[in-house]
Amino acid sequence: MLIEKIINNNIISARDEKGIELVAMGKGIGFGQKAGNEIADDKIEKIFKLENMDDSEKFKKLLALLPIEYIRLSNQIITYAKETLGIKLNQNVYLALTDHISFAIERQKEGMIFSNALYEEIKLFYPNEYMVGNHALYLIEDQTGCRLAEDEAASIALHIVNAELNSEISTTFLITKMMREMMEIIEDKMKVPLMSAYPRDRLITNLKHLAKRLISEEPLNGRDDLHLYQFVKENYPKEYVLIDKVNRYIENSYHCSMTEEEKIYLALNVKRMNDLYGL
Repeated sequence: MLIEKIINNNIISARDEKGIELVAMGKGIGFGQKAGNEIADDKIEKIFKLENMDDSEKFKKLLALLPIEYIRLSNQIITYAKETLGIKLNQNVYLALTDHISFAIERQKEGMIFSNALYEEIKLFYPNEYMVGNHALYLIEDQTGCRLAEDEAASIALHIVNAELNSEISTTFLITKMMREMMEIIEDKMKVPLMSAYPRDRLITNLKHLAKRLISEEPLNGRDDLHLYQFVKENYPKEYVLIDKVNRYIENSYHCSMTEEEKIYLALNVKRMNDLYGL
């Protein structure tokens, strides 16, 4: 691997044998080097392929400004998420998460604590990613001595979710907000007891896919089953009316709408929950 540019003592820009731009990280990897020199493999801790980055120049500038410890932390958290959850993540998560960790630590040192408005929702809707967020807090405290607020576990989890969905963080936030609001309407009408421990997994999965499609305006390739639609309307009128109410709320608040197939599927989900758990 030949050096193309020295970003700082610990970060270099290079190209591989195929001409693909890379950023390599390692303690002292750029010290005493110059463009054109070859870098030994044992000097490299991490390689970032910039062809998968939306903003490679911003990423390089960020790496030049941040302590290598923060970059290592971000890499460790992302590696842990991939290995523990068995997921693929958009490369841009390295940029977003490193920037977030740096900002959160500096903010904490200055005594500036902000709450995450969707803390409870993230814990409920994304428990695996929230677990990664909690592990991240441990790593950050262990390596920097800075104990971030619990809300930061949810914020870090949201970055992981965002990289899974391959979307903007604002879109992921909006999807989560829509899920919360749909669930509130459904559970209110179902008269769910306060602090009820009924299993929400299937409903959450349904709402997650639904909200993602609605917000991203992805087309739904289904088939119209008119007999099923009519059967549900006639035999489960309370559930269908409830989901129709949810859909009207979505139309008014987000200017998008469920298909009839989505409404029927969600109504059947609610019917199943009512029958199983006596809600």
